[in-house]
Amino acid sequence: MKSLLDLLSRFLWPLSVANLVANIGIVVTGGAVRLTGSGLGCPTWPRCTDESYVPHTELGAHGAIEFGNRLLTFVLTAVAIACFLAAVGARHRRATRLALVVGLGIPLQAVIGGITVLTDLNPWIVSGHFLLSMAMIMVCVALIDEQRSPDRGAAPPLPRYLAWATLIVGWVVLYLGTVVTGAGPHAGDTDSPRNGLDPASISHAHAYAVYALVALTVGLLVVALRGGHRWLARVTSLVLAIELLQGVLGWTQYWLDLPVTLVALHMLGAGLLAAGLARTALAVLPHHADHEPRPGGESQPHAATRLP
Repeated sequence: MKSLLDLLSRFLWPLSVANLVANIGIVVTGGAVRLTGSGLGCPTWPRCTDESYVPHTELGAHGAIEFGNRLLTFVLTAVAIACFLAAVGARHRRATRLALVVGLGIPLQAVIGGITVLTDLNPWIVSGHFLLSMAMIMVCVALIDEQRSPDRGAAPPLPRYLAWATLIVGWVVLYLGTVVTGAGPHAGDTDSPRNGLDPASISHAHAYAVYALVALTVGLLVVALRGGHRWLARVTSLVLAIELLQGVLGWTQYWLDLPVTLVALHMLGAGLLAAGLARTALAVLPHHADHEPRPGGESQPHAATRLP
């Protein structure tokens, strides 16, 4: 077991990246399930049907799509376990805790996903399912930041407050996006309930939150540039670009009556936005690039390779 942990410790960084990619990817595939009307392709949970864990041929393509998405959970689990073992092998305490949080989030996601099926895709429960995915993406980013991020002290109060305000408003934007989806036509199944809100009104509320988010991000970028905070300016610029692209996608899909391809891209953008918001919030916190020592005091050659 020790030799396995030592071997895996050398792959902590690529496994951490794989963790992030997998968690963003399953958001997109989950969206594809809903956009193809396959949300109840397997009509119950944890089995696919009352008699079987796998779909019958009479369930057709919808059953295959929904079951395929369920199988991806096992891929996600395998990556998370390997990442956790790599962190343990590297004796990297903070990375181990973060990898553990990601791993524990997967069965929680599976349970909430099962509840969404058992409640016929109740839009409010679907909203919680999506937001938990966003939170897991942010933890994955924290794991990456722990390993590769420039050495820095704590940012001054103004950029720090702006960064955290941006994160909070970003969460509001993500939440309102799920409410818009719950009011719209992509229920995941023709018989699934909607939240009963007016799609146009809630879409405008979502847009106003996006405007506030962009304004805060621009303010943070200006403060970072004027204060000479190069790393914060870099990550904030990337987040601003994601926000603008998301805004264009959002308005385009709204005026084109929500074509599924654009909606899928918008969901990918939501995952990237969550990752960017986390990276920005972390950029105002202190980070020391020295390797964390092992219990015996020796260095950790494979624990983390950080940017200079």
